[in-house]
Amino acid sequence: MERPIIFSIDDDPQVLRAIARDLRTTYGKEYKIMSTTSAQEALDTLSDLKKSSDVVAMFVCDQRMPEMEGVDFLQKAIKIYPSAKRVLLTAYSDTEAAIKAINDVQLDYYLMKPWDPPEEKLYPVINDLLDDWNNDYIPEFKGIKLVGYQYSPQSHTVKDYLASNLIPYKWLDVEKNPEAKEVLDLNSCTETKNLPLVIFEDGAVLPNPTIRQIAEKMGRSPQAKSDIYDVVIVGAGPAGLAAAVYGASEGLKTLLIERRAPGGQAGSSSRIENYLGFPSGLSGADLTRRAITQAKRLGAEFLSPQMVSNITQKDGYKTIMLDDGPEINSRTVIITTGVDYRKLDVKGVDNFTGAGIYYGAAMTEATACKDKEVYIIGGGNSAGQGAVYLSKFAKSVYIIIRRDSLSYTMSAYLIQQIEDISNIHVTPDTEVCEAMGDGHLEKLTITNVKTKATETRDADALYIFIGAKPYTDWIKLDILRDEKGFIETGRELRRYDTFGKIWKENRDPFLLETSCRGIFAAGDVRAGAMNRVASAVGEGSMAISFVHKYLAEV
Repeated sequence: MERPIIFSIDDDPQVLRAIARDLRTTYGKEYKIMSTTSAQEALDTLSDLKKSSDVVAMFVCDQRMPEMEGVDFLQKAIKIYPSAKRVLLTAYSDTEAAIKAINDVQLDYYLMKPWDPPEEKLYPVINDLLDDWNNDYIPEFKGIKLVGYQYSPQSHTVKDYLASNLIPYKWLDVEKNPEAKEVLDLNSCTETKNLPLVIFEDGAVLPNPTIRQIAEKMGRSPQAKSDIYDVVIVGAGPAGLAAAVYGASEGLKTLLIERRAPGGQAGSSSRIENYLGFPSGLSGADLTRRAITQAKRLGAEFLSPQMVSNITQKDGYKTIMLDDGPEINSRTVIITTGVDYRKLDVKGVDNFTGAGIYYGAAMTEATACKDKEVYIIGGGNSAGQGAVYLSKFAKSVYIIIRRDSLSYTMSAYLIQQIEDISNIHVTPDTEVCEAMGDGHLEKLTITNVKTKATETRDADALYIFIGAKPYTDWIKLDILRDEKGFIETGRELRRYDTFGKIWKENRDPFLLETSCRGIFAAGDVRAGAMNRVASAVGEGSMAISFVHKYLAEV
């Protein structure tokens, strides 16, 4: 924790030097001593300190200053730091000033000048006041503050980015948290068009920012360092992270590009309990953090957030085009972009996406579900893990599935956990047919697919975990995909009539190689993938072995 501040103000430079010296001598190791001869300069500085989340423990202020009397200064200063202790300095007994200070600013002590010897007349007073302050002081959150509306899609986007990238932040709901208004007033933000408002630890402010602006401010959007790479990996899910670790560890010049946040869908999982070597399970965030750290330590570069818009080939080299213009050259490419949740095509859902309806994101919005009625659509492991996590906050969690049981699509260990949690209720043979509300989700209409019976229920949040749509729409190259958009690799490519027109090599494609030589696919984006974290990690690491074989050829 940074040192709290003791702030002294006196228009007499000689007196100011003396009080600052005595304070620094005894308290300089535990407190930062600041001083100025100008009360107005002090007030301007306090606003900057507050924006930077610095803490003032005590004001020591002269009463008789020509620019502003000490009591008047303290009246303004305690609006910024209301818990700071207040000491007034005076050269002679001023009963009127003392009474005014006690009444107007709840003065803690009235100190006469000179205070020699300080061991008798200064330090005992300051010690007692600082002891009182420390007993009541609760350290303020140091880091990013995010101010906005709970049911704002823009606020949700920023929260999801920060949470997914393991960036600590404090969420301040404009409608419920009094601190939010204080922060807005301090930063002179009066218009809702400036929300969400992001305040960084150094006091910098971004009104209604884009994700790219946040990343650039935090130094998380670097440029590629090399003119050419041995392997560029597009997508930082489990497969991409594994490929980055193995590629870098085996001496390949490796670049990993991610459009949003590392970890993919697995990264947002609250608990992965069937991953080898972790008998107690681990969170997707923890797995992601370990993998990113490992890849960077071994020498892999990481660009995020960066969107790849296309890949082209020329003279055996691959050119990766980013959405903001730069091009990156590489000898090989591994596509590990994974899958997105399919959109729920139901009346009203688009109106409340980000305002009570979320695709995945169980951890990001979980605290907002405290004592609420929460619904989840989906019967896979992601839905089950989300339900288990949300049950810790919500009053009730309802899992809506079209089938008659979870056993078709969910792991047995998760089904058992769900059965053991009293506030999770499985609603089989059911689908959502309409979402309703005023500004945010308030009700859901659900239908029994067998009896066709319909009912409307109160709903505070709906989390959607349905289907797996591969993220391959951005690919314009002749990379063969199946009817659902998943990338075909290896021998399966022979099934396509157009394969012979594209593939002009004397050998068959390697197991994870696409129809374009030197471009590979791994993980959930690949047709026939197992859709498990462990198998994605295996494919990502295996892809590097094929990269070596390809590079040996050329």
